[in-house]
Amino acid sequence: MSKSHIMRLGAGLCLISAIALTGCSGPQTLYAWNGYEPQVYAHFKAQGKGPEEQIIALEEGAQKAAAKGAKLPPGYLAHLGLLYLNTGRTNQAVAALNQEKAQFPESTKYIDFLLNNMKKKIGG
Repeated sequence: MSKSHIMRLGAGLCLISAIALTGCSGPQTLYAWNGYEPQVYAHFKAQGKGPEEQIIALEEGAQKAAAKGAKLPPGYLAHLGLLYLNTGRTNQAVAALNQEKAQFPESTKYIDFLLNNMKKKIGG
C-alpha cells in the first residue's frame, strides 16, 4: 500500500468515527418540553390534574429548563399564566403572560388580548 492510500484510509476512518459519535449523541430539541404537551392535552380534554397540580408541574418544568439553560416552548408561560388566573393569582398571571410575550414577540397581539380581557373581568 502506498502512503496516499494509507492517508485516505485514515481520513475515511476519522470521518466514519465522527459520524458514529455524532449519531450517538441523540437529537437536540429547541425547547425543554418537560411533559408540557400531554399535560395541555389532558387539560383541554378535562382528564388532567386540577389547576393547582398543573401549576406545580409547570413550575417544576420551568425550573428544570432554567437549570439546564434551556428555553420553554411557545405557550408554556401563557398556559401557566391562565392557570394562575383561574386560581386567583392575578399578579403571577400578568407576570407569566408578559414573560410569554417577551420570549415570543409574535404572541403579542394574543397576549395583549388576554391581558385586556383579564383587566375587564377583574375591574382593573
